Amino acid sequence: MNHPAFASNHVAVVTGAASGIGLAAARRFAGLGMNVVLADLPGERLDKAATETAALCPHGPDSVIAIATDVSSIDSLKALEAGAIARFGRVHVLMNNAGISGCPMFGTQDAWEKVFAVNLWGVINGARIFAPAMIAHGQTGLIINTGSKQGITTPPGDPAYNVTKAGVKAFTEALEHDLRNTADCNITAHLLIPGFVYTGLTANGRTEKPVAAWTSQETVDFMMQSLENDDFYILCPDNDVDRTTDEKRILWAAGDIVENRPPLSRWHPDHADAFKAFLGKDRPKIG
Repeated sequence: MNHPAFASNHVAVVTGAASGIGLAAARRFAGLGMNVVLADLPGERLDKAATETAALCPHGPDSVIAIATDVSSIDSLKALEAGAIARFGRVHVLMNNAGISGCPMFGTQDAWEKVFAVNLWGVINGARIFAPAMIAHGQTGLIINTGSKQGITTPPGDPAYNVTKAGVKAFTEALEHDLRNTADCNITAHLLIPGFVYTGLTANGRTEKPVAAWTSQETVDFMMQSLENDDFYILCPDNDVDRTTDEKRILWAAGDIVENRPPLSRWHPDHADAFKAFLGKDRPKIG
């Protein structure tokens, strides 16, 4: 079974769809008989992704289109929505998935602004542009925003990426709150939180998937099951880290505030042993 938003002939728009999780999601949606719009930067990768995705759709290749999109541009996102509606009439599933890698703390201003423009503003603007018409058509729908565990536990070494993904988390929480308090709204928001996934963004020169990593398809499979369960936080494990470990890491990060520890104490030499001991204990009960 699938969430009712994924019904045959419904319409899905996926950004960052030329590769990785976005492509895996587009292929899955097409296989369900949905009309799919793949959005990514123009070029051979996007064209190839659209051709491969169209081959999976039982309604034929006309059910899948590619629209070249730069999610860092609000005008480009508006054109994406207009193109999707012009072709298919309405949108039921929006997956704001496009993202780029971060930069160091003292990287250039341009580098920081580019990461924010794609990873954060691309999600905020995508949701704000698409949501009104999605609400207005009255049918069941989803807005899925791709976040990251790095936006929750904020490990050192990638501050720009972490800040943007923390922003995606906060925005998606606020978006879902607004949607559920909007009269006659059948659209819900969800936060996809991938684990270690082998994609072009995480390959770092590797040509083979590390044993610890999930594939993009495994991540999408988990996402679909979580959406069927109506989960908001889609916290994905991988082949190295299980959910219990993720939960303890998240609780420890929150504990830095509650316990008045130094920030990022998990990586602080004075707290490393305490964190290891915490991992070995049963997860504390909440509430």
